[in-house]
Amino acid sequence: MAPDREPPRALPALGEPPRALPVLGEPPRALPVLGETSGVCPLDCPDACSWTVTVRDGVAVDLRGRRDHPFTHGTLCVKVNQYLEHTAAPDRLRHPLRRTGPKGSGRFERIGWDQALDEIAERLDGIRGTWGGEAIWPYWGTGSLGHLQGMRGPAGARLWNVLGASEHQMSICSVAGTEGVRLATGTKQGIDPESLAHARLILLWGVNTLTTGHHLWRFVRRAQDEGAHVVAIDPVRSRTARQADEHCAPIPGTDGALALGLLHVVVASGLEDRDYLDRHTLGWSEFRRRVLEFPPARAARITGVPERQIVELGERLARTRPTAIRAGMGMQRHAGGGAALRLLACLVGVTGDWQHLGGGLSYSTGGSFGGDLAALRRDDLRPAPVRSLAMSRLAEGLLELDDPPVKALFVYGANPVASTPNQHGVRRGLAREDLFTVVMDQFPTDTVDYADIVLPATVQTEHMDLHTGYGHLYLGWNEPAVPPAGECLAPTEIFRRLARRMGLTEPSLYDSDEELARQLLSSDDPSLAGVTLERLRAEGWVRLDHAPDEALFKDGFPTPSGRLEFVSDAAEAAGLDRVAGYTPAREVADPKLARTHPFVLVSAASHYFLNTIFANRPALAKRAGPPTVAVHPEDAARHGLVDGLEARVFNDRGAFRALVTVTDAVRPGVAATTKGHWSKLTGGPGVNATVPERDTDLGQGPVYHDNRVSIEAADTMREEGLGRT
Repeated sequence: MAPDREPPRALPALGEPPRALPVLGEPPRALPVLGETSGVCPLDCPDACSWTVTVRDGVAVDLRGRRDHPFTHGTLCVKVNQYLEHTAAPDRLRHPLRRTGPKGSGRFERIGWDQALDEIAERLDGIRGTWGGEAIWPYWGTGSLGHLQGMRGPAGARLWNVLGASEHQMSICSVAGTEGVRLATGTKQGIDPESLAHARLILLWGVNTLTTGHHLWRFVRRAQDEGAHVVAIDPVRSRTARQADEHCAPIPGTDGALALGLLHVVVASGLEDRDYLDRHTLGWSEFRRRVLEFPPARAARITGVPERQIVELGERLARTRPTAIRAGMGMQRHAGGGAALRLLACLVGVTGDWQHLGGGLSYSTGGSFGGDLAALRRDDLRPAPVRSLAMSRLAEGLLELDDPPVKALFVYGANPVASTPNQHGVRRGLAREDLFTVVMDQFPTDTVDYADIVLPATVQTEHMDLHTGYGHLYLGWNEPAVPPAGECLAPTEIFRRLARRMGLTEPSLYDSDEELARQLLSSDDPSLAGVTLERLRAEGWVRLDHAPDEALFKDGFPTPSGRLEFVSDAAEAAGLDRVAGYTPAREVADPKLARTHPFVLVSAASHYFLNTIFANRPALAKRAGPPTVAVHPEDAARHGLVDGLEARVFNDRGAFRALVTVTDAVRPGVAATTKGHWSKLTGGPGVNATVPERDTDLGQGPVYHDNRVSIEAADTMREEGLGRT
């Protein structure tokens, strides 16, 4: 494509914005000299903890969980307990920066906001004029889950829509499972996690809740105290599995086959809930035939779970009401991830558990919030339809995309160099000299090192925001407690100033944070009955209006049929199996590849990092230790691996180094590591150097756990593992 081509569509008129903006650096309101301010943890965790910040002389001196919150109940995690120290760390970004060295070198000079915004505005205008708005890729992540400052809105959506930028597809976390659940139930909304206290069988499926959302455990323990049996289904004996009554360890990516094997036991015993199936489901006869294809012996061969355990757990499932499943995000990060979550939603339909308080599936409560997201995003501002780019395919987008190519990347709330598949490809893409990259962040991450312009963003104690948890049913309001550090600005303010600098005239680009919050809450959805911004600010948190003592789908499902759908026309239209079933993981199920790369690698959440956040916090990094890879003793003996060995973990895509831990906490054939390390701090590539840039079956999600590797003693002379680009 010629660089001087005509723009593909008419662009919005330019001119002065409708109102003046605040003076640079001026705080939005008076902040407390001495007192307490209510807020919410913004991080990528289902719990969205409610907290209180104590301020003395304009400095935050203490942060504690609010004990009156019904779900988070006054406790914070080991990570967020150090949040104030984190925000005051010496490596905090406090001023705009311009690159002075090669991309990736991390060499910058300090500049002013006027210089930074002028350069960004000029470059974006030039790219739009030559290549069209779609050459701009706004790339945000889950660094904050706020509706105003973070990815829930997302922040900046109106600006990108006015510019006609490519649509960013938020695909990196839970999309496959969300779409799978939606095929069965018609919504991504799951049962209230608090209702697990009423369950008598709890399957914690692919979730290490004591690390990734520990407040749920209080409700699990309450159920245990009443006699509930708790099963952790995970290839790794995690913190949670060690506290459960039973641990079931399937091969990664085989959860769907396990679900069908358990259902076979239920059906063979004649203990399916026939009345519920007749009244509330669609396609039972077809799904029943699918279930009968997976007797326990076959499920055992696929999953590696002993047949006896499948039979015994299936019998318990058949006879125990209510049964609740709490499913995690990790189990859907493979080629059949969407199909697996679809099956879990169907499983508790066969047993009739959806009709019981404490029964059903909890994957996400995200669909419970009825705020006016359309009013916040304003997709109607786009001058024409635009393409959608999946964030988990960043390397492909930067290296292969054309018509138009990506010429500008604006990254915020994300550290893709450390968190995205195909790490080496991402680095090559970001190293393009013709790519204009802006990174808005709070710390100098691996991704910041590739920026042309760096913009310093506020942290949660410095701006206002509105939050919903995806693991409970409460809204939370975050009031700014202290002034921004240095010259940091809130993301919303940065986008307002950039719009002004670009001369854009759309009035909604200049709405204040308070106006944005009011627009979000101005919905007639029943979940927001009685909720006003005034009430939310006064109380700090408000429960969404969902009855706590009723089953979720007691009046039917929001599907086309009004029933739980074992068969789906939408699935068939998308080229998937019309009947819910098992879709194998790609690399995991490849016997030829298994001979070359014998380990299935899983990269779970660290107890001390939140994705890549806090990896630069010395105290937490010390507790996390260096990258490790855990292998079963049988595998260690077979491959000559010993405890403490510095190993090279590799496949044809890349390699990283880690210290070997030999333990029976992982099942044979599995290697387990944790995500979140920064390459600049560990001295070499991370786990995502080995992860393929492929899609899940639904939603274009990433396949972090559909990844085969080999492990060998590290060669100190080899340079391929040292982060070269």
